Amino acid sequence: MSVQLTRELFDFIEGSPSCFHAVESMRRQLDGAGYTQLLESRPWSLAPGGKYYVVRNGSSLIAFRIPETEICGFQIMASHSDSPCFKIKENPEMEAEGHYIKLNVEKYGGMLMAPWFDRPLSVAGRLMVRENGQIKVKLVNVDRDLLMIPNLAIHMNREANDGMKYNVQKDLLPLYGDETAKGSFQALVAEAAGVSPEAVTGSDLFLYNRMPGSIWGANREFISIGRLDDLQCAFSSLKGFLEAEEGESIPVHCVFDNEEVGSGTRQGAASTFLYDTLANICGALGKTMMEYRRMLAASFMLSADNAQGVHPNYGEKACPTNRPYLNGGIVLKYSANQKYTTDGIAAAVFKEICTMAEVPYQNYVNRSDILGGSTLGNISGTQVAVATADIGLAQLAMHSPYETGGIRDTEYLVKAAKVFFESSVCETGYGSFRIQRKAY
Repeated sequence: MSVQLTRELFDFIEGSPSCFHAVESMRRQLDGAGYTQLLESRPWSLAPGGKYYVVRNGSSLIAFRIPETEICGFQIMASHSDSPCFKIKENPEMEAEGHYIKLNVEKYGGMLMAPWFDRPLSVAGRLMVRENGQIKVKLVNVDRDLLMIPNLAIHMNREANDGMKYNVQKDLLPLYGDETAKGSFQALVAEAAGVSPEAVTGSDLFLYNRMPGSIWGANREFISIGRLDDLQCAFSSLKGFLEAEEGESIPVHCVFDNEEVGSGTRQGAASTFLYDTLANICGALGKTMMEYRRMLAASFMLSADNAQGVHPNYGEKACPTNRPYLNGGIVLKYSANQKYTTDGIAAAVFKEICTMAEVPYQNYVNRSDILGGSTLGNISGTQVAVATADIGLAQLAMHSPYETGGIRDTEYLVKAAKVFFESSVCETGYGSFRIQRKAY
């Protein structure tokens, strides 16, 4: 099961070289499962038993179902579609030495830069195209080895192995071609999208690592691929969402963009996207704002974003008493300063979900003298205030273009997501909570 599921995960990730492709892949799966796409700019008509989804900016998606029975609240699982990478600038071609053409790029998100050297890269994203008097979006993936960022030879930098401080504008510009490639980049990208270069009026293009996914280790216990953070969680959430049976709450599969740059966009976790969607659901079902607020009070969110696993060569970097390992189960993430939202109540609820799903769980807390990152839960809570647990799967080399995880962990998260979406978490009294799930 783990190997088969990992192959599905690899297919999803390799078919998602940009955040736009990730959302398009999920959209196709939802279409195939009988879901109806809604537009934010049009009225919504929802019915009991109905299955729906809405997309914002082509890079964020929220899918949900309306139960046939009386609705308790929302069961929300949020992940993100973006990963640290390099964005291609406007007018990207740069001539060098009269013999090379390279591309001008800028850094997107907090990345490990050294692993981007000396590996096959290409370009993916979206083009805005003038077509029949309209502007239309075309996804593009130049599906071949196209670029490389060559390292400087050790003979020319004898201190390279003593540590490097990289300058993106100097050191990280990818080589595109020799002098004969001059002036061809826009035409090449347009051809890959099946449009004429003259029709292209705008673009959002990114570099991505071309190396395929790998299952490896003495017992094939590890997996490595690009964009594991956070497409592993997005994949697991969607799979659990589609497999879940109907419960008493509205299940909500939510994928935001721009988490890696702070979420402060119209399609990020700090935006009104989730609030707007949940309020629109209630409005279309004839519920008042007071009923909406009562539903939020009976709701629960999982903020699913991968976690740092204990590194075999740097064990001292982890917390002395909370040490998550690859294949050790789903990670509950804690932070006293609320970079992660998990508290005692949220942890107890999620542990019960894991027990019901028969999957293991483990804990992550930063070393007290090392500042960690943040994620979706606390940011989303500024718009939609629901009880939230921050979770993820343990991985190594986070924010590298080739990350490593455990082969069994995806299956654990899919199982937990399925049980979560089938359940309802309700406050039954002050300090009392009930997790209700139908018997199937």
